[in-house]
Parts: sequence; structure tokens; C-alpha cells
Amino acid sequence: MSPMIRGVSCALLLASAVLGGCASHPDSEQALQQAGSDFQKVKEDANVLRFAPKDVIRAGESLARADRLSSYWGSGADVAHYAYLSQRYSAIAREHTEQGLNAERGTKLELERQRLQLALRENKLTSVQQQGKWLEQQIASLTTTQTDRGLVMTLGDMLFDTGEAELENSANRTVLKIVQFLQLNPRRVVRIEGYTDNTGGEQENLKLSRDRAQSVADVLIDLGIDEKRIQVEGYGDQYPVEANASERGRAQNRRVEIVFSDEKGQLGAAR
Repeated sequence: MSPMIRGVSCALLLASAVLGGCASHPDSEQALQQAGSDFQKVKEDANVLRFAPKDVIRAGESLARADRLSSYWGSGADVAHYAYLSQRYSAIAREHTEQGLNAERGTKLELERQRLQLALRENKLTSVQQQGKWLEQQIASLTTTQTDRGLVMTLGDMLFDTGEAELENSANRTVLKIVQFLQLNPRRVVRIEGYTDNTGGEQENLKLSRDRAQSVADVLIDLGIDEKRIQVEGYGDQYPVEANASERGRAQNRRVEIVFSDEKGQLGAAR
């Protein structure tokens, strides 16, 4: 075989080896697609762009490099490597975003706690007796129903964001009245019960209903009510008060009920 033929044969073998190296890594193509999907999600998330823009940029740069290598002469291993880096930067962006959101929520809760405590001090009346009578009238004027479980106050769905357990600011006046009433009636206890509509899975509904009830309990505890005076229950989509066939009915079923004990601290039987 002549030297020229041998040279051409070697070149063809080398090209085949390179192409075969790229084609022999189907995992690299899958990694590239997954990295692209992850990057698209973080790129379109306003919170991620707000808290972790640098991580999003790094994820995009790594993804672009992996894409270029897959289009030209990069090996499958190189494509997989940069696709992996892109996925990690996308994951880090989500982690940084979650940390930022948690810190933001913590700051918001602390400011709200301070505001509520200030409101409590400012709302104190000169006479404890007068205040007690006034609060009893206020509690009675709220949405309450006398049941075999005791006096029940209902906090409607509008006091929570959709699908969330955190109380809206619009609940503050009601919560303040409950706190003051319990402070002036130290023997009374409450049971806080959470309910949902039938949208979503059973376990998800149970968790959301308990989380909402616990959110109300946490505010009472934070404002000075002994946690031993509070029971928390979550019933999910059990015990609807209206049919779940309409949005109006579902909205009424998404609620938190506060059951008050009698003056001796005796609560009616739980459901």
C-alpha cells in the first residue's frame, strides 16, 4: 500500500473515531436536553431572575458551550460535562432563590409581628372590666355560631393567599380581638380547625388545612397566648359546609374555624 493511500486511510479512520465518539454518547444528548429544560424554567421565573441572576447567566453560558460542542467536534463527554455544569447552576439558582424568599418572608413576618404587638398596646382600654365587656361584644359581633362543639368563629378563605397557609393582613383585626379576649379570659382555650375544598389530593388537602390552622395558632402564640391553650386540627376536605359543585361553595369550604371553650376551659368534643 502506497504512503498516500495509507495516509488517507488513517485520516478516514480518525474522522470515524471522532464521529463515533460523539455518536457513542447518547447520554450526552439527553443531558443537553435536560439542561436546556432546566435553564428554560429558571430563565422564565421572575423570582429566580430577581435573586440569582448571575447563576442564571452561568447556566446559560454552560448550556451554550455544551450546545456548540454537540454541533461540532466536541466529544460526548465534553457535551455531558458542560450540560451538567448548566444543570448545577440552574439548581443553585433555585436554591439561592428559595433562600432569598425565605429571608424575605421572615422579614415580613417580623415586621408584621412588631406591628401587631404595637397595635395590641395601643388598643388597651383604661379599664380591664370595660375592655372585657367590649371584647365580648366584639367577639359576639364577629361571624360566630353556637354549636355542640361550642362557640365557633369562622375565618374565611379570603384571609389566605390561594393555596398558601400564611395569613393575609386583612385578618389582623380579627386576630387582635381573639388575642385580647383570651388575655382577659385566661381559663378559656381554643381549638383551631382547618378545612379545604375537594380540589387536590387527600394528603395535600390535609396538610394545607393543618398548615392554615397552625398559621393562626402561631400568630396567637407569637402575640403572647400560651401554646398549651391552643389545639390544632386539620380535616382537609372533610365536613364541607356547602357543596363543592360551584366556586362559591368551594370558597366557603376553604376555611379555618376557631372553637372557644366555656369559661371553665372545657371544649366541646372534637369531630
